[in-house]
Amino acid sequence: MNSIEEKAMLFTEKSRELRDEFSNLILEFRQDLWKYCRYLTGSPWDGEDLFQETLIKAFGGFYQVWHPENPKSYLYRVATNTWIDHCRREKRIVGTLEEVEEQGEYFSDNLDVEEALEYLVNLFTPRQVSVFLLVKVFKFKAEEVASIIKTTKGAIYSTLRRMEKRLSTMDFCTGNKLDKQYENITQDKVIQTYIKAINSGDLDALFEVLSEHLHHEASLGFQEFSAESIRKGSMQNGLPSYRAEEHWLWGRLVILKIAESNEGPLIHDIQYQEVENGKIVFHRSYYFRKEFILAAADELGIKPQLDKFPVDWDKK
Repeated sequence: MNSIEEKAMLFTEKSRELRDEFSNLILEFRQDLWKYCRYLTGSPWDGEDLFQETLIKAFGGFYQVWHPENPKSYLYRVATNTWIDHCRREKRIVGTLEEVEEQGEYFSDNLDVEEALEYLVNLFTPRQVSVFLLVKVFKFKAEEVASIIKTTKGAIYSTLRRMEKRLSTMDFCTGNKLDKQYENITQDKVIQTYIKAINSGDLDALFEVLSEHLHHEASLGFQEFSAESIRKGSMQNGLPSYRAEEHWLWGRLVILKIAESNEGPLIHDIQYQEVENGKIVFHRSYYFRKEFILAAADELGIKPQLDKFPVDWDKK
């Protein structure tokens, strides 16, 4: 092994140690941060992607913070700016926050915040949504939000009043949430073959439907970039004995891997595939994504598996 490889290995080991320290530092903020990303984007799927990007950016950028920073404010600042930058790249109007003369600190308590959350993205600009969530849901002070959003405290007050006024006129009971009428859709034959292979433990049949250049992503855990690397890596010991089932989750058809236990069925993993030319070309696993799996378990009414190798979520 040459010196460059040795240095790279040492750097990798150090970075993993720092990642664990960072994870412990932000542990108490993760669940709420995931919810913030979900409602900021208007989608659990986009929210999960934003959440992961936020953690990566926050970890990677922490060395640039010269003075001690409140980890909570830091995380929400990274998430907010990342999402607003994303919206700008997509040429979306991110909005301005205008300040009016009246700057009292009273906000209405009559608004049903939980009901309003599902509709914010369709009614307001990304910056306005950020203000509402940070103040009304995650209880940041106006001056903290002004720093995160890069505006003035008066603009925060004014924005909230205008938003509350509009929301108070909405009849949320008549709104349509995610459409779940999917039962009669014909499922893709490739995915059905994949599920059958998992449930029968037939590794050869499974590889028949995988592209040679399959990208297998298990974010926060590992990535593999070919069927051969999967055979030698995550599948080297064959197929574990978990049951695979299709479920609709937040408007997307996914595969649940179910583990049986004394408590009944548990969600072991959530998977999503993309198929082209009769082969699975992209496979995403949410195995390591605690906040996402907990939210999905609540949505589907199936308990999550908290104790599974190499994670042990029931102790955190």
